[in-house]
Amino acid sequence: MIPPAAPARTIDAPSFSTSRFRAEREADWIAFDLLLTKLEKKGAKALTSDELLQLPILYRATLSSLSIARATSLDKALLDHLEALSIRGYFLVYGVRESRWNRLRRFFLYDWPAAVRSVWKETLIIALVILLGALTSYSLVSSNPEWYFNFVDEEMSGGRDPRATAEYLQTTLGHGKAAAEKDESGLHVFATYLFTHNSRVSILSFALGFAFGVPTLMLEYYQGIGLGAMMAVFSAKGFGFDFGGWLFIHGTTELFAAALSGAAGLRIGSAVVFPGARGRLQAASEAGRTAGKVMVGVILMLFAAGLLEGFGRQLIADTMLRYAIGTLMLLFWLAYYYIPRREDVT
Repeated sequence: MIPPAAPARTIDAPSFSTSRFRAEREADWIAFDLLLTKLEKKGAKALTSDELLQLPILYRATLSSLSIARATSLDKALLDHLEALSIRGYFLVYGVRESRWNRLRRFFLYDWPAAVRSVWKETLIIALVILLGALTSYSLVSSNPEWYFNFVDEEMSGGRDPRATAEYLQTTLGHGKAAAEKDESGLHVFATYLFTHNSRVSILSFALGFAFGVPTLMLEYYQGIGLGAMMAVFSAKGFGFDFGGWLFIHGTTELFAAALSGAAGLRIGSAVVFPGARGRLQAASEAGRTAGKVMVGVILMLFAAGLLEGFGRQLIADTMLRYAIGTLMLLFWLAYYYIPRREDVT
């Protein structure tokens, strides 16, 4: 007869106590939490050399505690605490921390100009479209002044149309005491209106870029249409050069901003039409990040153009000085965007 088998010997698994586990390791967690709090408030410069050396050691000790806590099913409150502490440690130890000032500085020195440089082809296309619109309307209005009313709304023209006298057109250019007295009273309102109007058109040109870029091209062509038509009116009265100065003081900034807004919209439109190996949604998303940076700068440029148009153009009546200011602004923007610069690593 085979004797009954002896009962298997039970192997006692080590038991883990939450209180014992906490007592053995809590000092490290507290020290790590204090270092993280100091790092969050004052930055790495506030830590001593010993504290900097302790930081990765305490981080690894916390991760080890978290791993054990997960494996042994300790209480949820302790598990949540260790997970939160580990996540804080990860972002502070391995994450890139920048102050708001540094982020703002990086945007203006590198991110914004880099985004503009990346859309240089689209910018050139939009600039040519605006120029084409201006040449089209200029030639049509020069041959037949009645075309002017098809291109420029009567309310926006403010009396600057083929029916106006030479004296009135000269007054609208800001020449003479009467013009100065008339314009000074409404400078603030005028500047606000121009900034709002130009920002709306530029944002619309950008926003409609997703429709394969066609609405963007049409809007930019329309901007050139109004410009060329008004140039033809002033040229017919012998004030073409003066009108150029009246426009140039703010136009180099404003038209540059208009070209950039159109370029941003066109970048999205081209990504939708020609996504390449990527999906259309992914291509449009990547193009949108670049275009968004461009548009933030466009709003700032339009604000500067609004000040030049609403104040500088009204207060400065000398035509050559207007040309000089406009030229300096154009050179400034070209240098700011397109002169290569090496990004500093801090």
